[in-house]
Amino acid sequence: MDATTITTQPINTQYDWAKQVKEFDETKAGVKGLVDAGIKKLPEFFVYPPESLENLPPKFPLELPTVDFEGVEGGRWARRREVVEGIRAAASEWGFFRMVNHGVPSGVMEGMLEAARRFHEQRREDKMEYYSGDSKRRVRFNTGGRVRVGVFSWRDILTCVFHDDYLDPQAIPLVCRKEVQEYVKCMIKLRETMAELLSEALGLSSDYLSRIECMRSEALASLYYPICPEPHLTLGTPKHTDTTFLTLLLQDHIGGLQILHKKQWVDVPPVPGALIANIGDLMQIISNDKFISVEHRVLAQPIGPRVSVACFFSPSSKAAAKHFGPIKELLSEESPQIYREFLCNESFTYYTTKGQDVESALPHFKL
Repeated sequence: MDATTITTQPINTQYDWAKQVKEFDETKAGVKGLVDAGIKKLPEFFVYPPESLENLPPKFPLELPTVDFEGVEGGRWARRREVVEGIRAAASEWGFFRMVNHGVPSGVMEGMLEAARRFHEQRREDKMEYYSGDSKRRVRFNTGGRVRVGVFSWRDILTCVFHDDYLDPQAIPLVCRKEVQEYVKCMIKLRETMAELLSEALGLSSDYLSRIECMRSEALASLYYPICPEPHLTLGTPKHTDTTFLTLLLQDHIGGLQILHKKQWVDVPPVPGALIANIGDLMQIISNDKFISVEHRVLAQPIGPRVSVACFFSPSSKAAAKHFGPIKELLSEESPQIYREFLCNESFTYYTTKGQDVESALPHFKL
């Protein structure tokens, strides 16, 4: 899909947005409910402006960096240095990298994807009790992606929030409870490894990021992207950066993820058994731009459904009450401080207020 060949329809600004959204929310069936109803034309509040749909294809093929974690825990220091250097290069140049041999069993990953699919494909009556737009609810199901300009994203999301690595198991839907618990345990274990390697990639002691507890809470988002009748008019997820410190993504075989690299959209095709890691805004801030948080999106597609599971890492409750800013050990005359210090909640509040159609929250926190 080239920017010069995109076909769009004019956005009707005269329709009753509030009425249509209210009717949609009251079904508590999400986007899948629209597909199940057999719609052939998108509701107007799913139609994006043409500029949001532009595709800037790379001038030559680009491949996302891959970091092989094989042997990183075995005391082979030469091998560990290779992994750290791979992470450093990818985090500073791309903000994304593919992870292979990361230690999460394939059965756990496959089970999590199937459990996510099972939740979203159960009867509406069995999942509507979780339907909520209240971000304070620790377990919630909704369409998500509602942006400031009033456009919705073509997807449904089940979000489970683990504060300080904990969520009452009884709060998790029974249909996916076992798999969510098992997968989050693996994510927490992998997070510890990632915290060490990212610390070392910044030239810090391996326990630095663990000590500041910047990744001790998790939001697990199980995303379901149904077949779209008019994929050229909408997006599965709009262009955005992640507000947290780190995201680990598991995706099925369908694909659709794109990242913006050097002003070009680069496809990130799924690789069986691999995970995708990406740097969030807060990690870019504390690294003083040594690592970068880059824009990415998910295309709506005429095939599917696509299922993916994203684990977003944010601070512990104790750390969230403290100020974050560029790590002092990373500052020098050659690398002066770029960002001010602030509470994490300030960044989340700013992002929520502005919506997903802002370029990035980062300029707001610059000195």
